[in-house]
Amino acid sequence: MVFSYHDETWGMALRLLLLALGLAELLAPEKVVDFWMTLATTESDVELRSWVYTVARLEGLVIVLWVLAAGRGGDETATET
Repeated sequence: MVFSYHDETWGMALRLLLLALGLAELLAPEKVVDFWMTLATTESDVELRSWVYTVARLEGLVIVLWVLAAGRGGDETATET
């Protein structure tokens, strides 16, 4: 069985998780990026470029817009009469 984004069981949970991540990146990109950087690196003296937080904010906006647009798509498996 192949996982589908529109799967009834996991679709809503996945959208909520992505929406939360997108909103966090949009509203507090420094905290999100710093959290992932502490997990990804072992060195504490890593300096990020100045544009990283701006790109993270844009990524959050894209994720939020994508989740909202996908949620408005409706049920594609409905049968026509």
